[in-house]
Amino acid sequence: MPLSSLARVSLVDQIIAQLHALIEAGEWPIGTRIPTEADLGEQFGVGRNTIREAVRALGYAGMLETRQGDGTYVRAYSDLGGMIQRRVQRSALTEALEVRNSLERDAARLAAIRHTDADLDSIRTALALQEEVILRDGGQDAIVEADVAFHRAIVNATYNSVLADLYDHLTDALRQTIAEAISPQAGAGVRLDEHQAIVDAIAAGDADAAELAAANHLLHSIEAVEGLRRVAGDAGRTAASG
Repeated sequence: MPLSSLARVSLVDQIIAQLHALIEAGEWPIGTRIPTEADLGEQFGVGRNTIREAVRALGYAGMLETRQGDGTYVRAYSDLGGMIQRRVQRSALTEALEVRNSLERDAARLAAIRHTDADLDSIRTALALQEEVILRDGGQDAIVEADVAFHRAIVNATYNSVLADLYDHLTDALRQTIAEAISPQAGAGVRLDEHQAIVDAIAAGDADAAELAAANHLLHSIEAVEGLRRVAGDAGRTAASG
C-alpha cells in the first residue's frame, strides 16, 4: 500500500497551536490582554501578518477578543470554552444559570459518594479561605475567585473529567453573573452557612442531602440575580419615563 503524503503545517497553523497552548496552560488568564502583535512576532520570530491571522483564527474560535484601539483579550481557555461563551450570550441568563446549577447539584451528589479524605480536606480548606477573604473584605474579585474555588474543589471530588471541563467553561462564561449573585447589592452577601451545609452532607456521605443543600444554595443565587435584574429594569424604565 503506497504511503500517503503528509500535510505540511503552515506557519500560521503553528502559531495558532502555540498561542492555543499558552492560553490553555493559563499563561494569560481570562480577561488578560495578550502582548501586541509586534511583541508576539518578535517572541515567535515571525511577521505581524502571521500573528494577525493566528489571532483572528482564535477570535473566530471564541478564545480571543480584539477590542479596537485597546488590544486583544483572552475570553476562554479552549475552543469548547469559546463555544460555550457564544452559546451563553445567545441564551437567557436564567437558562445558563440553571445548567451550571445542575452541574453543581450533580457534583455535590457525586462528591458525597466518591470523595477521599484528601478531597474533603481540600473542600474544607477552600471554605475556610472563602471565609477569610470575606472577613478581611478582600474585594469583589477575590470573593468571586474564592467562591469558584470552593465549588471547583467539590467538582474535583467527583472524579468526572467531563463534568469538570463543562463546569469550568460555563463558570468562566458566567463570572460576571456569579459576581452579581454574591454581591451585597443582591442581598446575598455571605452564604457560608449554605456552603457549610453542602460540606457537612458530603462529609457524611449523604448524596441526597448534598444535592438538596446544593439546590437550596443555588436557588438563592438565581433569585438574587433575578432580583437585581428586575431592580435594574425598573430603574431604567423610571429614568426613561422621567
